Amino acid sequence: MSVDEKKALMIAVDAALDSVRPHLEVDGGNIEVVDITDDFKVHVKWLGNCESCSMSAMTMRAGIEQTILAKVPGITGVLALNGLNAEK
Repeated sequence: MSVDEKKALMIAVDAALDSVRPHLEVDGGNIEVVDITDDFKVHVKWLGNCESCSMSAMTMRAGIEQTILAKVPGITGVLALNGLNAEK
């Protein structure tokens, strides 16, 4: 993937997350797109209360991942780099 392709994907993923951010912000949290790998996995970082929330794994699968997969063709998965249920 070229630098321009990655940049365009990161913008698209960030825009997709704008639809779920208000739900995170209500509870004092947010999410940041950190990277997209060459195999089209999105790496995100939980911010604020989301980092220590016991529901972050459910939010990831039911909200974040489903939103990104539905709105950004080509993305194959989403991984949290921090938080209680971070992918190791």
